[in-house]
Amino acid sequence: MPKTSARLLSLLSLLQARRDWPGQLLAERLDVSPRTVRRDVDRLRELGYPIVAAKGPDGGYRLGAGTELPPLLFDDDQAVALTVALQTATATGAGIEEAAARALSTVRQVMPARLRHRVDALQVTAADGAGTRPNPQVGPQVLMTLGAAVRAREVLRFDYAPVSAPGASAADPAATPPRRAEPHHLVTRGGRWYLLAWDLDRDDWRTFRVDRITPRTPTGPRFTPRDVPGGDVAAFVASRFQGSDGSGGWPCRGEVILALSASVVSTYTRDGVVEELGPDRCRLVLGAWSWPGLAATIGRFDADIEVIGPPELREAFAHLARRYADAAAGGSAEPTTPPRSR
Repeated sequence: MPKTSARLLSLLSLLQARRDWPGQLLAERLDVSPRTVRRDVDRLRELGYPIVAAKGPDGGYRLGAGTELPPLLFDDDQAVALTVALQTATATGAGIEEAAARALSTVRQVMPARLRHRVDALQVTAADGAGTRPNPQVGPQVLMTLGAAVRAREVLRFDYAPVSAPGASAADPAATPPRRAEPHHLVTRGGRWYLLAWDLDRDDWRTFRVDRITPRTPTGPRFTPRDVPGGDVAAFVASRFQGSDGSGGWPCRGEVILALSASVVSTYTRDGVVEELGPDRCRLVLGAWSWPGLAATIGRFDADIEVIGPPELREAFAHLARRYADAAAGGSAEPTTPPRSR
C-alpha cells in the first residue's frame, strides 16, 4: 500500500480527472479499502478541498467548488498546455498581459525541471501587428462580471466611456445614463476584448470594447437569447468591423486592375479578392471605410492602376491626386470635399 501522502495525491488527481467517482471504484484504483478512501477524503477536506459525498449503496465522491482556490494537481501534458496558453496570452495581449505573466511565473516556479525545460524551449512571439497600437488593459474582474452575465442571460447595465481626443477632458459618467444590453458573447479580436450584445436602447446588435465598460450592479432581468445573424459569431463580428450588418461587407468597395502579379498583390491583401490576368497583371476587388481610404490603400502597391469602378473610386483617386500634387508643390490648396461613403 502506498504511503498516506502519496495516496492522498493520487486520490486528489483522480477526483480532478472526472466529475463523479463511485467509492468502490476509487478503492479499486487506489488498491485500498472503501474505509481507507473515506478517511483519505476526510484528510483532504481538512486541507481545504471541498469534496462532496453522495449517499446510497452506490455512493461516491465529487470534488466541488469552495470559497477559495485549493492547490491543484496537473499531469505533465496539462502543465505544459497551461504554461503555453499563459505565454501566448502574455505575448499576444488581449488586455490581460500582467495577470497572465504573474500566473505564468507562479506555475513555472513550481514546475519540475523536466517540464520547465520543455516550456522554456518554446518562445512565443506576437506577429499579428498587435504592437502597432497599445492594447488597453482589462481587469480580470470585469471579464468575470461580463462572462457571468452572458452565462446567466441577464440584462447588463454599464457605463460606456467615450473615445476622447488627445487633451480632451473626460466626460462625467454621472451625466450619461447607463447603457442597457443583452450580453451574448465575449470576443477577442486584434488583441482587444469585445462584448457582442443586443443594445436595448438602439434595438440592434452592438460590439462594445470591454476596456471602456464599467459594469453596474445589480444586473437586470433574464432574457431569451437571440440568434446572431448568419449563425457564425466570429464572421458576424468581423463584418461589423467592416461596416456591415453581417451580409454586405465594407461600405465602400471598388475594383481595379494593377500592373503587378497576383502573387505579389495577394501577399499584402487581407480582405480583398485577387484574380490573375497575366504575368504582371491582376484584378483586385477591395473594400474600405471610405473612398479616399480605399484609393490610398490601392495606391500603396506602387503600380499602374486602371479603375474599373465604381465612379466614386475614380473620384477618390482624383481627389487624392489634387491633394498630393499640392503637397509636392509645397503649397496649400483650397480644401476639397472627398467622395462620400455609400
